[in-house]
Amino acid sequence: MDTTPTDAPPRNTRPPLAQAALGVGVIVQDARGRVLLGRHHGGTWELPGGKVDPTHESIAAAAVRELREETGLEVDVADVTVFAMLHDVIGGINRVSMGAVVTLGSGSPRVTEPHLISSWQWTSPDALPGPLFGPSAQVLAAWRPDLAIEHPPAHLLTVSAGKDGACPVTGPA
Repeated sequence: MDTTPTDAPPRNTRPPLAQAALGVGVIVQDARGRVLLGRHHGGTWELPGGKVDPTHESIAAAAVRELREETGLEVDVADVTVFAMLHDVIGGINRVSMGAVVTLGSGSPRVTEPHLISSWQWTSPDALPGPLFGPSAQVLAAWRPDLAIEHPPAHLLTVSAGKDGACPVTGPA
């Protein structure tokens, strides 16, 4: 027997207020194993990356778009591996940063957003410059915990694919 009052207002008539920001940090490796970092005008070094478009853009697609927009480098979505989800809270907003990695076969990064980044630099993971932008430090530490990178505290969820590279939940991409 249904005991729901007939005069009860319908649920979910308004969308919820935004409670989180979703972004991706992209570790770009070259053939020598170096990673690409940008020197922000604020003084920190950071990975390429940024916000995920809320109109149904996948994390890997956001990584490809942000890399192209910020550096001019082109990679295929299929070549991007999303490996971690990091969660922290800044200013009362849940911040979820996805970690992605891609190996670049060729290409030279260029400064395409000079109002944000003054230069791009390839660096050995063992010789990272500082200070690192907080979310970039979190992504790098999740990727290579052996480097003992100082970073703001964050909850880490490791993302992994099945043995054949397919998502264990949804199957092949």
